[in-house]
Amino acid sequence: MNGARAVIETLVASGVEVCFTNPGTSEMHFVAALDEVPEMRAVLGLFEGAVTGAADGYGRLAGHPAVTLLHLGPGLGNGIANLHNARRAHTPVVNIVGDHATTHLPFDPLLASDIESLARPVSAWFRKSTSAEALAADAAQAVAAAYGPPGGVATLVAPADLSWTEVGAPAPPVAPRAREVVTSNAVEATAKALRSEAPAALLLGGTAVREKGLVAARRVSQVTGAKLLCETFPSNLERGAGLPSVERLGYLAELAIGQLQGLRHLVLVDAAAPVSFFAYPNLPGYLVPDGCELHVLAGASDDASGALEALAEALGATARGGGFGVTDAAGGSGGENMQAAQRPERPSGALNTETAAAAIGALLPEGAIVSDEANTCGVFLPSATAAAPRHDWLCLTGGAIGQGIPVATGAAIACPDRKVLSLEADGSAMYTFQALWTQAREGLDVTTVVFNNGSYAILEWELSRVGAGTAGPKAKEMLELNSPDLDFVALARGMGVPATRATDAQELTAQLERALAEPGPALVEAVLRG
Repeated sequence: MNGARAVIETLVASGVEVCFTNPGTSEMHFVAALDEVPEMRAVLGLFEGAVTGAADGYGRLAGHPAVTLLHLGPGLGNGIANLHNARRAHTPVVNIVGDHATTHLPFDPLLASDIESLARPVSAWFRKSTSAEALAADAAQAVAAAYGPPGGVATLVAPADLSWTEVGAPAPPVAPRAREVVTSNAVEATAKALRSEAPAALLLGGTAVREKGLVAARRVSQVTGAKLLCETFPSNLERGAGLPSVERLGYLAELAIGQLQGLRHLVLVDAAAPVSFFAYPNLPGYLVPDGCELHVLAGASDDASGALEALAEALGATARGGGFGVTDAAGGSGGENMQAAQRPERPSGALNTETAAAAIGALLPEGAIVSDEANTCGVFLPSATAAAPRHDWLCLTGGAIGQGIPVATGAAIACPDRKVLSLEADGSAMYTFQALWTQAREGLDVTTVVFNNGSYAILEWELSRVGAGTAGPKAKEMLELNSPDLDFVALARGMGVPATRATDAQELTAQLERALAEPGPALVEAVLRG
């Protein structure tokens, strides 16, 4: 077998089952090998940003990596924005990036580039193979590195001549490291701070916002009065009826400052100390209040949910409550105080951000996966869906827009038995709209709602917040998405996805209900004006 087939067989033996790709000449031996290794599912994307975003969505739900197959430095470069998001989410992703043959590269051919410099900023692990014999073993190492912990993007560069050279056999899998068990000293130090009864909060992120971590954190909160917060953009937040609710830290610095105000202890659980997304005149960038002590209970490589359970036990917080006499929101002193099931009424009247959120909350299916890139149109979504049936909520972890539709695509491949709802702002939808074509080709069960307000609304906010003054005619033109208006129904149909347009709340509710009831991809354009 050649080096390319040895790599594909090694990936399959290591638990990698899906290859998202937009290949070129340097990857043709890998493309041919896909027919020789039927266990590897191959999924074509029309743009590398759709490929890398799909791998991110797949890894967040599957818990193990997909592989991307990318063409040289320019192909990797086209996918970097969504690799940035995957890196921030610690999503397991393996990139195989083809390169010119080692004998051809000294000629400086047209597509030659510094792949390493492109890959390093978005990769937790990087290697360029130097021999055909090492190529498959390097792929096994890449998979182990992607698993982590903490997990992340692993990039392997494969020169073309290594992929066509004959080799002996695939490489055996490499076992990934286990997550670290948090020390009893760290648990006791945190427990001591929370026993002080000074105002405190737990800031959860990463693996701590799944059911096991949320339940343990709620036990800690009930016996100590500590506030429960989570990162602004968690990679995969499990939420809905029957689970403890957790308040997401606000995107706007002013809101986050209010949420953290008065704290004397802030416990980080697989989360970083909060900072503002950008610098603003007369606002702090570091959001931890003066006089507040930070405590790191668990880092990104630790067993965060296990650490929270150990903390709950150290505080005497049993599953039925007990502790320091702090009452729960219902006035009792025990129980987990889980979110009670409740939905908004089906909305009527004008279609705006509030009625759109109510429609989604009224219809969200049990077990749904929500890929959220609604941006400014999503301000009412958290409250409208908090008590909906249980679901997973995937956020824009790195802030690089163009994530939502590709992440939904990968999530649908990871979980074909679950409905995926993609909530997408109009501006960011245009970055990777090509992913709809992949949804149509693969028959994926994804319903996309595009919130069309005809502008980069978040930049309209930011223009004033950074002190740049009032927008003049030229500045307004840079923030408006009109002249011509975007027609998302026509665009979606051109990609092979059935689509409709809603202009009031009743239309959105009816169209969304129909789309969710039918298998396969669909798109609803929600026209928001005023």
